[in-house]
Amino acid sequence: MIARFKDLCLDAADPLALGAFWARVLDGDVADAGDDDTRVDPRSARSDAESIWVNQVPEPRTGKTRVHLDLRMADAEPAALLAAGAQLVRTPSRETTWWVLDDPEGNPFCAFPASEGTRPGPFALVVDSADPAAQATWWAGVLGGTVEFGSTNASVIGATGFPWDYWEFDAVPEPKTVKNRLHWDVELADPEPMALITAGATLLREPLDEAHWWWVLADPEGNEFCAFAPRPTG
Repeated sequence: MIARFKDLCLDAADPLALGAFWARVLDGDVADAGDDDTRVDPRSARSDAESIWVNQVPEPRTGKTRVHLDLRMADAEPAALLAAGAQLVRTPSRETTWWVLDDPEGNPFCAFPASEGTRPGPFALVVDSADPAAQATWWAGVLGGTVEFGSTNASVIGATGFPWDYWEFDAVPEPKTVKNRLHWDVELADPEPMALITAGATLLREPLDEAHWWWVLADPEGNEFCAFAPRPTG
């Protein structure tokens, strides 16, 4: 294991408003993260890895978002999500059982109807991929877990620190062209990310200063993620 999953980060033009939306959706609390950023902490979270940091960025959202969450709703239909401010993009069809919605800043997510024996909230992190099998295998090599292969996707199950059921990589025809608005953070096993780079990650940015003390890297298909040194113990 090179690292463990840490949390999600969402770029925003208005972190307070977008954080408030996701807090309603996830039945969470909004915390002030400083520098005009917020953090959404779901009240039923089983670990800190379910928190979403909502960070202000100057650039607007452009291009297709290649990372999104799949949510299980508390109800059969997404009326509560629409009332919270989501926009309906697509309804279920003969081939699908879920709704596609956008949050108030245009970030898509999928909403599945309530199901007996499951809890409301996220159950999968989904990433568009050119080669889902290679991507899932690479991330399982970094965070541990096993890979399940489908006809057009592959999923990592049981990655270290990962708080949801599936980390799914879906095949899409179009290439990545813009920075992901939603990305994940990892906590390293070592003080520096050399093992990640040796494994095939690309270093995009060294730590800037004491306030920005993490590395920014990209996986083999260019998905940005941040890597943090291990937390002190004892």
